[in-house]
Amino acid sequence: MRQPSIDVLRMLAIVMMVVVHFVENLSAWHGAQGDGGLSLDGFWRPTGLAAPLFTFLAGVSYRLWVRGREDRHDSDEAITKAGIRRGLFLIGLGFAFNVLVWLPADVFNWDVLTFIGSALLLLTACRGAPPPVLVLMAVAAVGVSPALRQLADYPSFWTEGFYDPDLTLGDVALGFLCVGYFPVFPWIAYPLAGYAAAPGVFPRPGERGSLRPGLTGAVLVLTTTASVLARRLGMTAPAWFRVQGWTMFPPSLEYVCGTLGMALVLMSLAHQLLDDRGPDSRLARVAGTFSRHSLTIYLLHHAVHVWPLWIWAAWTGADDVTVIWQRALPASTAFGLAVLFLALAYPLCRWLDAPGRRGVEGWMRWICD
Repeated sequence: MRQPSIDVLRMLAIVMMVVVHFVENLSAWHGAQGDGGLSLDGFWRPTGLAAPLFTFLAGVSYRLWVRGREDRHDSDEAITKAGIRRGLFLIGLGFAFNVLVWLPADVFNWDVLTFIGSALLLLTACRGAPPPVLVLMAVAAVGVSPALRQLADYPSFWTEGFYDPDLTLGDVALGFLCVGYFPVFPWIAYPLAGYAAAPGVFPRPGERGSLRPGLTGAVLVLTTTASVLARRLGMTAPAWFRVQGWTMFPPSLEYVCGTLGMALVLMSLAHQLLDDRGPDSRLARVAGTFSRHSLTIYLLHHAVHVWPLWIWAAWTGADDVTVIWQRALPASTAFGLAVLFLALAYPLCRWLDAPGRRGVEGWMRWICD
């Protein structure tokens, strides 16, 4: 059974991603690198929450998927094999996406798809672990990340303001672990937390839910807010907490704790406000359409706005294919195109819902389940 709250939050995440990518990739960026969503030509970008929410929900959805397979009395072996196939499918899709959208030189930039695929493999391996163990794993992943980045010399991979590794085994491994766009450390904390929190927010029939995930999220949000405000007021936050301030690249302790707290709070509130209404409300129907095809939308929106940049550069004979990167359009125009894309994506997704048609998600289920 679909949960309207998850559909609404996943729709929110994919809408934010579309807006961010259109505006950020097509317009000149005058904000600080890795600011996590401040301004772009005076245009605010909700960069900081979209990816954390998306990866957090991957853990939540995987937990509910496992529960569904268990309720159908599938064997542990069958669930494990299906989980591994799903993870490998997303990793392979991520590599193909990198080559086809970002060009072959960026095949190992470790984008969100390769990360989520890797996360599903880990969750499959430890899906029977008790929630406290999963939470401890998430805390450890966040805690060791600053040290790993320092040992790997993180700034040397970001000299031009974006991730630019050499195609060597060492650089590829470090990108996957701690210095890429979405490295395992600390990003694995989001799906781990989602997987651990899901049973408390979405209990089985007859079981009692828990307020602990929402309260934990509120504590993380309040603590992070206090740290950010203290820094902006010139006060010194505790050395154990404030590592680099609020940055997404690299994902600082403040950023990870704050966005993880937001995800927990949003999931708990959305469940309380939306799930009792059932899947037949208008919001639930619209959100369900976007949610069911969020992976298709993610892939398609990149092709729609990135490919024209490469094609234009090739058409004009430019030596550098990135010649109009982040300078093609004003931010307001790019935002308008993002809204237009979303408006056109909805009827496309409805068309894909018809029997006999499949988006990327349908092919993943057909191949993997």
